[in-house]
Amino acid sequence: MQARPGQPGYAGDVSPQLAWQWVQSGEAVLIDVRSDAEREWVGFVPGAVAVAWKQWPGMALNAGFDAAVQAAASGKKLVMLCRSGVRSVAAAKRATELGLEAYNILEGFEGDPDGQAHRGGRGGWRFHGLPWRQN
Repeated sequence: MQARPGQPGYAGDVSPQLAWQWVQSGEAVLIDVRSDAEREWVGFVPGAVAVAWKQWPGMALNAGFDAAVQAAASGKKLVMLCRSGVRSVAAAKRATELGLEAYNILEGFEGDPDGQAHRGGRGGWRFHGLPWRQN
């Protein structure tokens, strides 16, 4: 598995499996950029650093994002996880602007919606059987 180039402005896109491999090997830090509410209600990855890109309600940008990702990086690359792989691109771009090596995790935590607009059955961190918990 290899990272593939992303859109301009960040290091690239990685599969959930490659992101987990990097985290396990100590190469990368997993940053969960979903809101606190999403992690609480839908589930979370144990050991991931929770740094919301936007916060519920209103989905306002997290004013503490920059400082939190800089502190979490510790010289390692960052792999960004959101619900579907959209906010994580924006977060990876911002982290890159801060001088960090940041990647987007494709498919996100829940994957794409199916024909009935339900997530979880078409890709994503959970779908691939990677570690996660729910409160």
